[in-house]
Amino acid sequence: MATTDRNPDRQAATLALAHALSAAERGLAVIPLGRTKLPALRSPHHDDPDHATRCHGECGRFGHGVHDASGDPVRIRELFAAAPWATGYGIACGLPPHHLIGIDLDTRAASEPDSSVALRELALRHLFTIPPTVVVLTPSGGRHLWLTGPPEVVVPNSAGRLASGIDVRGAGGYLVGPGSRTRRGTYTTAPGTAHLTPARCPRALLRLLLPPPRTHHPTPPPAGEHGQGLVQFVLAAHEGQRNTRLFWAACRAYEDGIGPALIAPLVDAALRTGLSEREARATIASAARMTGRHA
Repeated sequence: MATTDRNPDRQAATLALAHALSAAERGLAVIPLGRTKLPALRSPHHDDPDHATRCHGECGRFGHGVHDASGDPVRIRELFAAAPWATGYGIACGLPPHHLIGIDLDTRAASEPDSSVALRELALRHLFTIPPTVVVLTPSGGRHLWLTGPPEVVVPNSAGRLASGIDVRGAGGYLVGPGSRTRRGTYTTAPGTAHLTPARCPRALLRLLLPPPRTHHPTPPPAGEHGQGLVQFVLAAHEGQRNTRLFWAACRAYEDGIGPALIAPLVDAALRTGLSEREARATIASAARMTGRHA
């Protein structure tokens, strides 16, 4: 759903575009946002909700939310020209080269647990530290921590699953970029962090960000049709999806107890999509480690 505020503050719109172009220079993909923090461009399929859920920009028109995100200055100018009422910009998460993960520490009422304290407790319990990284301050007093993930891991969006007051922005999500103006105020970079590059997400924290593994059967099921389905899933990958699909399929295989039996078929499928054998085996090994198995 797009914003409806179409009385542009020209200065805010100009600044938003400038900040968005600056973010693109750092390798980030961006979209224009309105004052409500929602994508500024309305879906071209708003009269056909079913089509809206299926089309991710294949129609060639703007208005597909985070699927419009780009790091190309020409396309960014076109996006903002189509949304002159935009006063901010969103930064797409999960995309190369940074594979950005956003940790959103929200502000809470005095009676509720503090999200920063909750994150510190998680860090102590699971033995990780947050390295120096980009921190964005929100108008409500919250903070966004920018981290990067490995290319073969897909971190989902979540709200409150990690801990109360902590939301996660992953693949398919976006972060409001610093310099954006919203109805509640302006997003700014925390002092001393603007020059930093997003830090690598600690592995212990990365494990917490991923969905819990499926329940294991006491007796490993045969590879059979399920294994063939996972191989077909990898074979159907297009460029840009190959590592992600292979990692997902390998995770499912190891969780279902058929990982070792599917290593060779998955590697063969990955080779046929264009990955090298070294890349394929490294991705499968990463899936084995992530699910607590051994490749």
